[in-house]
Amino acid sequence: MTNSLIVVCLLTMVIHTAETLSYSVRFAGVKLNKIAIALSLTGIIVLVSRTANMIQAPLTAKFVDFAKTHPEFPLINYLRIIMLASSLGTLIAIAIFPTFVGLFGRVISKLEVEGSIPKLLTSVTIGQLKNTRKYIKKPKMKLPSFRYLGIPKRFIIMNIFVTAFYTVGVLSSLYAAHLSPEFSTTASQASGLINGLATILLTIFIDPQLGIITHKATEHLEYRDQLGKIYVLLMGARFLGTLLGQLVLEPASYFISWLVQLI
Repeated sequence: MTNSLIVVCLLTMVIHTAETLSYSVRFAGVKLNKIAIALSLTGIIVLVSRTANMIQAPLTAKFVDFAKTHPEFPLINYLRIIMLASSLGTLIAIAIFPTFVGLFGRVISKLEVEGSIPKLLTSVTIGQLKNTRKYIKKPKMKLPSFRYLGIPKRFIIMNIFVTAFYTVGVLSSLYAAHLSPEFSTTASQASGLINGLATILLTIFIDPQLGIITHKATEHLEYRDQLGKIYVLLMGARFLGTLLGQLVLEPASYFISWLVQLI
C-alpha cells in the first residue's frame, strides 16, 4: 500500500499544481493584453489535471476496499496524507508562479503566430526548450495587501472555504463509504453533495468577482502589476483551503454517511 500511496500523492500534487497554475496563464494573458488566447490555453491545464485525476481516483478508492478486509488499516491517516500532498502541490505552484507567467507569455505569443496547439507543439525546437532557463524567477515572499483592486477580505475567506470543500469532496465520500459499508456504493458516488456546495459558492460569489478584477487589469495598465499580487493572494487562499480541508474531512464524511442513510 505504501507504493500506491506515493503514486496517489504524486498525482494529487500534479492535479493541484496544474489547477493553481491556471492563474499564471490568466496573468500572462492580461500582461500581453491577449486574455482570450490565454483562456484557450487553460484547456491544456484542465487536460493535465483530469488525466492525473483519472488515474488517482481509482487508486484512492482501492484504499477503501483494502480497509474493508483489513480493519487495522489506518484509512483516515492515508486520506490525510493525500490531502497534505494537495497542500504541497499548491505551494509548488506558488513557488513557480513567476516562472510560468513568463513561460506562458511566450507560449501565448507563439500560439497567436502558429494558430493552433498542434502546430505550436510541432514548432518547438531543442534550442527553444534550452532557452526556457531564462524565464526562471525566484518567488517573492512579500505578502500583498488585502485591498489591491478593492478585494474584500470576505472574497479571500470564500476562496479558502471553496477550496476546502473541493479538496475533501471525493475523499470524504470515500471515507463515508468506509463508515457505512452497507451503503458504500451510494456514499462513494455522493461527492457531489460537498462539491455541489462549492460549485454554487464558486459560480455565484467568486467567478464574477474574479472576472471583474481581471477586466479592470485589462482596461487599466496601472492595475496589471497589482493583478499578479492578487493572484498570489488567491493561491495563498487555496493553500489555506487545503489545510482547512483537514478539519472538514471527517465532519463531511459523517454528514454524507448520515445523509445516504436517509435517502
